Amino acid sequence: MQLNSFKFHALALAFLLPTLLRVNAQGYLKTQGHIIINEKNEKVILRGMGLGGWMLQEGYMFRLGNIGQQYKIREKIAELIGPEKTQNIYDAWLINHTTKRDIDSMAAWGFNSVRLPMHYNLYTLPVEEEPVLGQQTWLEKGFALTDSLLAWCKANHMYLILDLHATPGGQGNDLPISDRHPERLSLWQSEANRVKVVALWRKLAARYANEPWIGGYDIINEPNWGFEDPADTRGIKETKNIPLKQLMQDITKAIREVDTKHIIIIEGNGFGNNYNGILPTWDDNMVLSFHKYGNFTDVSSIQHFLDLREQYNVPLWMGESGENSNTWFTHNIHLAESHDIGWAWWQLKKIGINQPLEIKITPGYQAILDYWNGKGPKPSPDEAYRALIAFVGNTRLENAVYHKDVTDAMFRQVVAAEALPFKAHIIKDQTVIQAVDYDLGRNGSAYNDLDTASYHYTPGVNTQGNRGYTYRNDGVDIRKENGRYEIFNIENGEWLQYTAQVATGGQYTLRVAVAPAKDSVGARFNISANGQVLVANVPVPGIKEGWQIVALKHIPLSQGKQRFRVEFVQGGCYFREIAFEKE
Repeated sequence: MQLNSFKFHALALAFLLPTLLRVNAQGYLKTQGHIIINEKNEKVILRGMGLGGWMLQEGYMFRLGNIGQQYKIREKIAELIGPEKTQNIYDAWLINHTTKRDIDSMAAWGFNSVRLPMHYNLYTLPVEEEPVLGQQTWLEKGFALTDSLLAWCKANHMYLILDLHATPGGQGNDLPISDRHPERLSLWQSEANRVKVVALWRKLAARYANEPWIGGYDIINEPNWGFEDPADTRGIKETKNIPLKQLMQDITKAIREVDTKHIIIIEGNGFGNNYNGILPTWDDNMVLSFHKYGNFTDVSSIQHFLDLREQYNVPLWMGESGENSNTWFTHNIHLAESHDIGWAWWQLKKIGINQPLEIKITPGYQAILDYWNGKGPKPSPDEAYRALIAFVGNTRLENAVYHKDVTDAMFRQVVAAEALPFKAHIIKDQTVIQAVDYDLGRNGSAYNDLDTASYHYTPGVNTQGNRGYTYRNDGVDIRKENGRYEIFNIENGEWLQYTAQVATGGQYTLRVAVAPAKDSVGARFNISANGQVLVANVPVPGIKEGWQIVALKHIPLSQGKQRFRVEFVQGGCYFREIAFEKE
């Protein structure tokens, strides 16, 4: 994406955001009953984004298949280019992946907070590498990065929430989320690791005690451990959670010795959701976090946490959610905010479309992936180093693909049903509108698709959203074939809307590029403008395979704004573009 184009979209979306979405941040956050307030006693709904992939890489973010943990990724890179150049890559990664421009842009899109997933090894040595057992060696790199991020957040009046995502030893059996070495003692198997966690939080709290733009301390991300039953590897069935509660109490005590102002955020076992045995809270400025992925977006999906809030009079925060479709984003955020629950999405950038920024894959990086997957030759050290440096460069915001449909779904669509143009379509003598450039907005407003989200944690529900996983994050199925985007998997009754300005009224020929799906016959479509049918039951030629141009002549178009809809009365075809030619 060109930087000028990015700036335009950022400014345009910022202009469209209603005033109610702006945070009026005033001083330290604190809890008051069921809500979070600022020092002016105003309710604050945190609308945040997690910076996954910056301090802590997980393999799936970068198409690395079974190479899950960061230390394994680093080892694989070192095998290609050696340890010295590997260190250069990781130093460049920390400098380039997240910059002030990212935070500036997030503020323009409507976010008022940032969740920083921290890797402990940027702040202190692993227990196994400490020169003196029982002492803590502090590393300036992590603190300096956090200081810079806090300065960028302060400049944008955004709260920064510190999240210990990777603890010493690792807090669970899901290895990638904490970069855990399974051959080493975990957080729960090592007193030295727990001592280090407590010391790290005391160090962080002392450093940021007087920083009002620190929103809170999310002290342990997603514990997942079976204390009573080791076979319960995710900690979902745990009934007491005694070691988890004890450690969180120890961390709280250490923080309060140096910082009495900031919110402390706790997460239950079972990836933040199992609070059995943990409550009631032990601090009067505490928030319960829960994480929500891949399930329904109705009240019943969060009722358990609403009950905990009511019983213990404590605010809730949806500390992680996302990695789904735009429809799911809109519905889930609306659900949370309608119950005074703030949220932090996961994550700002990775390879793929279901987040605001998409990291582009370079040919050189793909060659490395092919080699690691046994599908290509081993790159030379120089080739691999150049490819990795180029990929690091692509993590910078100005080199990433900005998905405005994602941020629009997270903010404007939560409060407004109106569809807006995805691109400026001006119909003149000869104009082509690409099928994938349908309007920006909710399902049922900008388009209609029968499969709009993934509910992969709900047994028996096998929907996906965009099955092509490219270009846009709506329910519409988009794929790229032979260098061109097209709509596929079209079902009966699905439609797409295109808002356009007709420069000159009159008679037009419409040329629609369609193709029959394999083993499908009888596909038909209608085209309407501002609710008036222009042509009906137009058949998609099925005599031969391949793309066909259906010419529709003598179609009257009025000057001015028109909302065109292409509705597939019967699906079973592909749709690429519609061309308008003045007769």
